[in-house]
Amino acid sequence: MKKILCMFLVIATTFHPVKASEYYAKNYIVMEASSGQVLEGKAIHDTQSVASISKIMTAIVAIENDDLTREVTIGEEIKKAYGSGVYIHQGDQITIQDLLYGLMLRSGNDAALCLAYHVGGKNLDNFVQMMNDKAQEIGMKNTVFHNPSGLDEEDEGNISSVYDMALLMRYCMQNETFQKITATKTYKRLDGNGTWHNKNKLLEQYEYCSGGKTGFTKKAKRTLVTSAQKDGVSLIIVTFNCGDDFGMHQNLYETYFQIYEQILCLDRGVYDVGEKRFYVDKPVYQALSIDTKQDELTYHLDQQDEIGIYYQDVKVASYPLVQDKFPVRYFFEALL
Repeated sequence: MKKILCMFLVIATTFHPVKASEYYAKNYIVMEASSGQVLEGKAIHDTQSVASISKIMTAIVAIENDDLTREVTIGEEIKKAYGSGVYIHQGDQITIQDLLYGLMLRSGNDAALCLAYHVGGKNLDNFVQMMNDKAQEIGMKNTVFHNPSGLDEEDEGNISSVYDMALLMRYCMQNETFQKITATKTYKRLDGNGTWHNKNKLLEQYEYCSGGKTGFTKKAKRTLVTSAQKDGVSLIIVTFNCGDDFGMHQNLYETYFQIYEQILCLDRGVYDVGEKRFYVDKPVYQALSIDTKQDELTYHLDQQDEIGIYYQDVKVASYPLVQDKFPVRYFFEALL
């Protein structure tokens, strides 16, 4: 049977990438966002307290489970907040949206506590359970959350790995509301009580940065999650305990944006097999290295409703099949 080949002309360029060894990070990962492929990393599954990058999970749980326009009245729950804050007080009336921006831009522990309390049905334990349920749904196998802020002085803190945190960021960046919040450099509160500037310096320093979250505790040291996109290639980087984390992230982005490009693996359109017809509803792209010979992409039926796209026996992308009354296997046969 004749295989459909995806061949691509690549123009090779002379390039000397920055090596991660020029920086020190206890753990780090570079992940290609569309597929979840790990491009580079160190001790990616080792776990530790992750500090305020935990608030990425707090944000997505709140976004998915509440109305951003809902206004809440802050009660005695605020008395338990300490550390970095956005100066929320008992009796304040504030929207979920303002709390989310205070959480993500200024890393407000008070905002985290208020979100957890009000989104979780005025029960912090319930919200933390929602965080852990979401972690399991995403596939964060080495992660456990104990609180919505990332503080690790009164409990174990939130435990995760750079791999799991990259998975989380990859999931969150598919949500348009999260994308907008994490990419915001400056935000004026809806209640008129101030303006917040994002602590993620990479948004200002690097034009291709599309979001992220900073973190720090004495136990965790510096933690940083960022994302960036250029010419259709989307990357996520996570570092633990890196003194020059913003510099390392930017240099890794520059490295991979110069040696990877977005490749069309499966185009949008209608595919006919005999009397059977199937529809690919959106083009499937994947970032592949321009330094690698592009021999061919192969396709395998991985699940009942998913085609796996492989390059040199490594899965680089997947596509959920869209069918019209016919078994998925017919689409698979169309690729052979």
